[in-house]
Amino acid sequence: MNTKQLKWWARYYWQYFPFTFNTVLCAVAAWLSFRLLYKPPVKGEYASPFIPFVILMGKLAFWFVVALVLVSMFSTLAAYFYYTWLKASGENDLDVTFETESGKSGKRRLYLTASLNGAFRPILGFVKGRLYYDDNVMTETFALLTNKRLPRSFRRTAIAGKSRLYLPDIKEYELKGGFVYFQDMLHIFSLAVSQPISGHFYQPPVLSKGPEDEVSPKKTENLDVRIDQLRRVDGEYLNYKDFESGDDVRRIVWKVYAKNRDLVVRVPELFEPYASHLYMYASFYSGGIKGTGNAYAAEMLNYYKNCVWTVYDTLSKKEWEVKFVPDQSITMPEQLPEAERVAKVLTGSSWHRDKTVNTYFNPKTGAVLCISSFTDPAQLSELLENCDATTVIYFVKLSGIMRSLAPLTWLSRLILQPPADRLSRLRSSWAISPFRFQVQKRERIIEAALSASNVKWATI
Repeated sequence: MNTKQLKWWARYYWQYFPFTFNTVLCAVAAWLSFRLLYKPPVKGEYASPFIPFVILMGKLAFWFVVALVLVSMFSTLAAYFYYTWLKASGENDLDVTFETESGKSGKRRLYLTASLNGAFRPILGFVKGRLYYDDNVMTETFALLTNKRLPRSFRRTAIAGKSRLYLPDIKEYELKGGFVYFQDMLHIFSLAVSQPISGHFYQPPVLSKGPEDEVSPKKTENLDVRIDQLRRVDGEYLNYKDFESGDDVRRIVWKVYAKNRDLVVRVPELFEPYASHLYMYASFYSGGIKGTGNAYAAEMLNYYKNCVWTVYDTLSKKEWEVKFVPDQSITMPEQLPEAERVAKVLTGSSWHRDKTVNTYFNPKTGAVLCISSFTDPAQLSELLENCDATTVIYFVKLSGIMRSLAPLTWLSRLILQPPADRLSRLRSSWAISPFRFQVQKRERIIEAALSASNVKWATI
């Protein structure tokens, strides 16, 4: 067993330790209050006749608080033992569901809805839960405070709660299990019950500032939407059609006739002022960059997914249909709405070295391409030679997520609120990281290649 596994098992079994830091604080507070209130009086100590009355009121308040705490503690024990009895005799486990919701700003957020069947909430106490996922990483605790009742009945069937989950990465997670905690009003003790939970859920990308460039589709599949520029319309049967009266006999494909005795003619290039579909591409290729498995690359992957999702959301509000073409094979249900499908595709995507940008992007049908700082400049230059001015490329500078804070803001965070998340820690070491010089050098080369081309491009 290595050090990482040892730490996990220590933290796992520590959940069953019933006492908390509040146990020590409450014990010290109770001992000091008792000593202060029941200290034997010294003759002539009270300078005012009201002090004995104040002490009496203090004693009444002290024992009133003690009574409330004892009621809460005994009800917590009763709720804990009742639930363990239910769990041992049936399937009264923790049920969890995950859903994404869009706020007023359009940002998608991940919410957890949990319910504990058959359990009841202690008097003046709490019931909380916690999940662990992937490499046994634990979430923050969430509350179960709402009583679920049967329709038109006062009978309680479960306690439930809904909380927002804050997870580090935009990806799919695998549930490994969880805990339920029964706690008294002052959190003097916390009684844990393990929960066998399994399944998968994903953290969706969020919106940032959207692009403002004008984009026109290149793919014509119907004549519903009119555009300003003429677009080529492909003929049927791979640009062939059956011979009809009036067709030019010089366009007959004799090879097809010799093979199957069917007269077909080549369809001449037709140009229509219509286009119905905008094909969007986003490359996650990271060839040529060393160390893309580090923590910097993980945060940059989240940033890139958010930017790509923002581009898609902005384009999907236009009059034509946006079709996203992934560069990785990701299986999912076919009945999903298009926006939900794209969100899950982005969630499951990762940096790879399999499909280069010039083999992935189709300049004839692709209208929008998103690239990152990890894109190979040589392959990008080869692709740009086959693109025209109607192609729009969004270049996501991944170093932007590591942008330093203003000095005063950094100083206030250092004194008042020390940063605790992974991104803040990475920003503090980004200035001296060798990975920074590698990424920024690549960004300068890519910007020079885009500037020398005739495509429309913008930096995100």
